[in-house]
Amino acid sequence: MSDETDIDLKPADEAAPSEGSLADGMRIIGEFVHTLPRKPGVYRMIAADGEVLYVGKARSLRSRVAAYTQPTRLDNRLLRMVSGTKTMEFAVTDSEAEALLLENNYIKRFKPRFNVLLRDDKSFPYIVIRRDTEWPQLAKHRGVRDPKNEYFGPFASATAVNRTLYALQRAFPLRSCSDGVFSTRTRPCLQYQIKRCTAPCVGRIDHTEYGAIVDEVRGFLGGRNREVQQALSQRMDQASVGLEFERAAVLRDRIRALAHIQSHQSISLPSIDEADIFAVHAEGGQMCVQVFFLRAGQNLGNRAYFPSHTKDLDEPAVLSAFIGQFYESRPAPKLILASHDVVEAELLESALAMTAGHKVEIRHPKRGDQKDALDQAVVNAREALARRMAERGTQRQLLEGVARVFNLDGPPERIEIYDNSHIQGTAPIGAMVVAGPDGFTKNSYRKFNIKTEGAAGDDFAMMREVLTRRFGRALREDPERGDESWPDLVLIDGGQGQLEVARQVLSELGLEDIAIVGIAKGPDRDAGRERFFMPGKPPFSLEPRDPVLYFLQRLRDEAHRFAIGTHRTRRAADITKSALDEVPGIGAGRKRALLHHFGSARAVAVATLEDIKAVAGISDALAQKIHDHFRGGR
Repeated sequence: MSDETDIDLKPADEAAPSEGSLADGMRIIGEFVHTLPRKPGVYRMIAADGEVLYVGKARSLRSRVAAYTQPTRLDNRLLRMVSGTKTMEFAVTDSEAEALLLENNYIKRFKPRFNVLLRDDKSFPYIVIRRDTEWPQLAKHRGVRDPKNEYFGPFASATAVNRTLYALQRAFPLRSCSDGVFSTRTRPCLQYQIKRCTAPCVGRIDHTEYGAIVDEVRGFLGGRNREVQQALSQRMDQASVGLEFERAAVLRDRIRALAHIQSHQSISLPSIDEADIFAVHAEGGQMCVQVFFLRAGQNLGNRAYFPSHTKDLDEPAVLSAFIGQFYESRPAPKLILASHDVVEAELLESALAMTAGHKVEIRHPKRGDQKDALDQAVVNAREALARRMAERGTQRQLLEGVARVFNLDGPPERIEIYDNSHIQGTAPIGAMVVAGPDGFTKNSYRKFNIKTEGAAGDDFAMMREVLTRRFGRALREDPERGDESWPDLVLIDGGQGQLEVARQVLSELGLEDIAIVGIAKGPDRDAGRERFFMPGKPPFSLEPRDPVLYFLQRLRDEAHRFAIGTHRTRRAADITKSALDEVPGIGAGRKRALLHHFGSARAVAVATLEDIKAVAGISDALAQKIHDHFRGGR
């Protein structure tokens, strides 16, 4: 793809009225039209405060932008957009396909209010067979892929990949432990005892037999599941005939585990190697897009999306915008099945092929197995949207109740809940969870490793650090407070003391207008008798059966769950750290070599200098450094 060329133009008349009117917007847009080339590109409509209102792509920038100066051809949504436009920016590309890719990139970056937005854009998990180690490992993976390893997916959720991994480990007993744990084992672990690992760490299996299991996993995940099951069945029969009943029972359990994986497949197309299914359903001014992932004939799960800003658009237009954004940061499969005829499907195919490196086909089947699978996906989309509409109605009522209880100006759009966790001051962390009209917003959760000296174990000092870091950074990044990430309500897990700390922090930062409330359990920490603390007001409680009380308990409990989970993760990481990690110049490879040679970090600490020099990969200078480190000469 060639580099895009920015066109930074300004209308001739800069003295546009501050009030957005349709005539003003059309005049401003019209002043750009005559200077634009008849080339493909991307345009951005920008409001007076710099907000990007809309991002669009065009085969001819001049023709496309000129269309906004003809009000009779614009719907109400576009008329509002034109009225708010104060300036525009442009980028020229070599082709319309490149313009489409750049458009999706800009939409993801600027999140314009008049574009269809894919709000949940987190990465999907994969199953990886790690081949960069002597004994391949079966594990879950997110993020950048290493070309040395083999990846299977994507899976729709962590739940889907965890369920599959659990079953795979029953069927194919490969190691799942980390390299650090693997290299320090001296006897088989519990996974070996329950027949979910073959204990290669202590030599209970040779490379040939272990490699055969790896091949079976690769075959099953690669779509040859019937061949793998038949081979296992034949080996089970042979073991049974040979009176090797224990081995036959192991193979029987492995076959059952494979059958368990396949039993979870509500939608499957065995004839298709890889495809994604997109089904959309619209109702009540809202839309739901269900995405199913099919790989090697197997269904790897599904996820429901609720794109925003879709009220004035039909399903084909929403699907086109959604699919383009969905694959903005991930490669598309060879086949995409859609529940409607996608707008500009051929252009979208060309753009996706450019990033995927292979041909991409978008198909809207009218009959056959693919149509049946799409119909089932549409049913899933309809049911998911019905559940969401019911939940949002209830959620809105609860938020209105929160506004009434705490005397807020209106139902809060964003509530931030804070909690701390530690054990006698060790591994202290602070946690923030976020809730709003759509429930918990998990991609907005934040954790804070406590850094202030002496704060560990002091709940008040920990809360001060967390709030200072959170709101201090927010002020630096958005001093005008125009971003949607500012809370309407801050809920603190604690009583009068924690509330006073929060009040002081917000006051010092000049944020006194943010409502803060402390929630503390009642006598004997009895849930249901919570007391609420607000600045300048006496503590109060709600009726035990009040739905708002249950809602606030859920918020507090979610913060507590997230804080404890984060604390446990950090504590586990601290426990697995080795004394060798503190020695400068020792990475994973040299650490592994030392542990293989000596057996433990403690043995390294008491080793002589000559013994350390004898380890492969350890230079004389590094050996001296290690020796001095443990002997106090650092």
